[in-house]
Amino acid sequence: MDTTGILEQARAVLERESASVAALTQQLDESFAEVVRLLLACEGHVLVGGSGTSNAIALRFAHLLSCCGTPALFIHPGDAQHGAAGAVTARDVVIAISKGGRTAEVNALARIAKERGAKLVAFTEKPESELGQMADAVLQVVAQPGVDPYGMIATGSSLTNAAMCDALCVTLLELRGYSEADFSQTHPGGAVGHLIEERKGATP
Repeated sequence: MDTTGILEQARAVLERESASVAALTQQLDESFAEVVRLLLACEGHVLVGGSGTSNAIALRFAHLLSCCGTPALFIHPGDAQHGAAGAVTARDVVIAISKGGRTAEVNALARIAKERGAKLVAFTEKPESELGQMADAVLQVVAQPGVDPYGMIATGSSLTNAAMCDALCVTLLELRGYSEADFSQTHPGGAVGHLIEERKGATP
């Protein structure tokens, strides 16, 4: 394939994925607000888990929640069956990410969370699934048709889920009044830490 064909293919991927993310604005409803309220009311930690590609999204989401003022940790659903679920308390909110809501290890974590008195939030395309039925709140995230190769490799759908996670993070940041000064306490290192110090130095 020549350069033109390669670039056309890449542009087509980005256009499909951009359209899937943009379509999320039409999916926002009361369930999004319900999840926001649950997370604002959480007195413990938000624990986020998923398997496969959703594992990577869950890890990213937990990190960004903490960056935005909502204390959060990633919990691996597989490890949760070997003792890690002991971290779950009745003060926590567990967010389980599963496209079809049928992933065995994710649902096992969800059941343990419910048994331990935690609130459960499901991120899934299938609210009627086992995971959705267990959850205290369901955030239905539907990627656009054709956004994933073969409808199975979670490229565009994982990006779509990540974007919904970002919407939650920034909404919570704004509602908490979490400031740049608050963030500077938890991110003193790296390029961001240097930028924070430069801004402090520039402040009259």
